[in-house]
Amino acid sequence: MPLSLDIPPSRYPIAADTYTPSTSYFEAPSSPTPSYTSQASASARTSQPPPSASFPPLPSMPTYPLYNLPKNSPESPLATVGQPYMPLYPALDYHFNRQHRIDDIAPRAQILHILSLFFEYVYPLTPCVHKPSFLADLASRREERDSLFFALVMSTVASTLVQVPRACLPMSRREVRRLAQSCHEASRHVTVAKYDPPMSIMVVIRYFDTVYHFCEGHDATSHASFGEAQHIAVTLHMHEESSYAACDPIETEVRRRVFWLLFDADKSMSVLLGRPICLRDEDCTLHFPKEVDDEYITLSGVQPQPPGKTAIISGLNYISRIFALLGEILVRIRVDKRSPPSGLAAQARLSEIESLHARIVSALAHAPPPLRLGRSSLDQHAFVDGSDSYPDAAFRNATYTELREYFDNPAASRTNASDPFLVMQGNLYVTQQLVRFVIEQYRDELMMSMATAIDDINAIEELSGKQAQDQETVASDLLHVLHSIPIQAIATNGPSLVHKVRFVASTLLDTVRKVETDRASAARAHAYLWDFLSILSEIERNYLLDDDRDTDPGSEPMAP
Repeated sequence: MPLSLDIPPSRYPIAADTYTPSTSYFEAPSSPTPSYTSQASASARTSQPPPSASFPPLPSMPTYPLYNLPKNSPESPLATVGQPYMPLYPALDYHFNRQHRIDDIAPRAQILHILSLFFEYVYPLTPCVHKPSFLADLASRREERDSLFFALVMSTVASTLVQVPRACLPMSRREVRRLAQSCHEASRHVTVAKYDPPMSIMVVIRYFDTVYHFCEGHDATSHASFGEAQHIAVTLHMHEESSYAACDPIETEVRRRVFWLLFDADKSMSVLLGRPICLRDEDCTLHFPKEVDDEYITLSGVQPQPPGKTAIISGLNYISRIFALLGEILVRIRVDKRSPPSGLAAQARLSEIESLHARIVSALAHAPPPLRLGRSSLDQHAFVDGSDSYPDAAFRNATYTELREYFDNPAASRTNASDPFLVMQGNLYVTQQLVRFVIEQYRDELMMSMATAIDDINAIEELSGKQAQDQETVASDLLHVLHSIPIQAIATNGPSLVHKVRFVASTLLDTVRKVETDRASAARAHAYLWDFLSILSEIERNYLLDDDRDTDPGSEPMAP
C-alpha cells in the first residue's frame, strides 16, 4: 500500500509544499567608501547589558515615527518664511537628518538586553557585525551622532526579536511583535533616502530587514529587501577581491561575511523557491572571511587565532562551500532543462555530476572537531544506523516537552541552544543532505534518460531500484543528522532549517505515495522522517508572532 500522509501546514509556504516529481529543481569605487566602523570606537569598552529585567509595558501603539508636527511649527522641515504650512509628506531625508535616541523606541536597558540575545542566539549563524566595535559604539552612544548606526541597531533588534525564544523576554507575544515592527519602521524611515553613496552598513541593514520580513511572513517585502542588499553589495563590488584594497581590517571582514551570507541565501531561495540564481560563483573572486574571532580583528590588523580554538566564522565558511556546490548543480540542471544533453554530452554531464556528488559527500570531512556531527548523549531514543528501530511515542513526547520548556519557560536551561557550534552543526549537516539529495535526484534522472534513449530495459529496472535505495538512504541519513543534534540547537536555527527538511521530506513522501510496492524499511524511514517534520513544524509555529496565544508561560500544551 502506498504511504498516505498529509503534509503539515506551514506558515512559511515554499515550493516543496506542493512539489511533484514532474517539476524540475531546479564594482570597487575609485575612492574608499564610507566604513562600517568608526575610527574612535575600536578601543572603547561597554558594560554588559543586564541578563534579565522587568521592563515597563510598551505604549498601546507604536510611537515612531509620528508626522504630527503642528502646521505652524518651526520644526516643520519644509516650512518657508511667511508660509507656516507643512506639506502632507516631509522630505525623504527628514528622519535621517534628525537626532535619534534608543529611548525614543524603548528603554535603553531593554534594547541592550535584546542585543545580548542577538550575540547569544543569532550571531553564530549571521556574524555580519564586528562585536567589539559594535558594543563600543553602543557604549559611546554613536547612534545619537550617526543615523545609519541607529538604523543598524534598530534592524538588528527587529531581526533578533523574531528569532529568539519569547521566554527570554519579559514581554507578551503582541508586545514583542509591536516592538519589532517599531524598530524596523524606525530603521526604514532613516535609511529610505541614504542609498547614495552606497555603503556596506546598508547591506547589513537590508540583510537584517530580509530576515525580519521572512520570519514575519512578509514574503514579497522580504525578497525586496534581499534584492536591495544584493544590489548595494554588487554596486560596491563586494563580490570582487580587488575592491577590498582600500578597506581597513574590520571593514574587510564584515564585508566578506555579509556578502557570503547573501551568496548562501541566494542559493537557498533558488532551490527552495525555484528562483533564478543572482550571485553566480563564476562572477565572484572574493575570498572567504578569515577564520578569526572578532576580538583578534582590530583596525591595525588581524591577529592569529589561538591554536586549538575554533573560530565562530568557520561555520559560515563551511556552509558557503556547500552552497557553492549547490549553485554549481543548479546551473547545470537549468541549462540541461533548456537543452537536454544526449550521447557524449550526456556522458560528460554525468561525469560532472558524479564529481559534484563526491565533493558534497566529503564537504565536511575535514571540519574542525566542534563542527563535526556527534550523537547527543541526551538523546537516548535515537535510532541505530542500519536497524529497523525508530523512535517511538516516548521520544516524541520527550521532544515536545523539551521544546515547550525551551520556548515558554524563562528558567529553563538553554545550554545547547547557546552553544554556537551545536547550532551550526544543524545548519551545516541538514544543508549538506539537501544538496546531496538534489545532486542524487538529478544524477538518477540523467542516468534514466540515457537508459531510456537506448531502450535498455534491464538498465531501467536496475536504475529504478537504485533510486528507491538512494531515497531510503537520504531519509535515513537525514534522520541521523536530526537525531544527533540536540533539539534546542535545531530549534535555534528556526524556520530556515524546517524549510530544508520539508523540501526533502515532501519529495520523498510524494515518491512513496506513487509506488505500489515499497520495501517496509523504506516506508518506515519515510514515515518517521515525516513524523519528525511535525516536530520541526512545531518549532516553526513558535516563531510566529501574529496569533493570540498569550497565555502564562508553560500553560499551553503542545499537542504531540
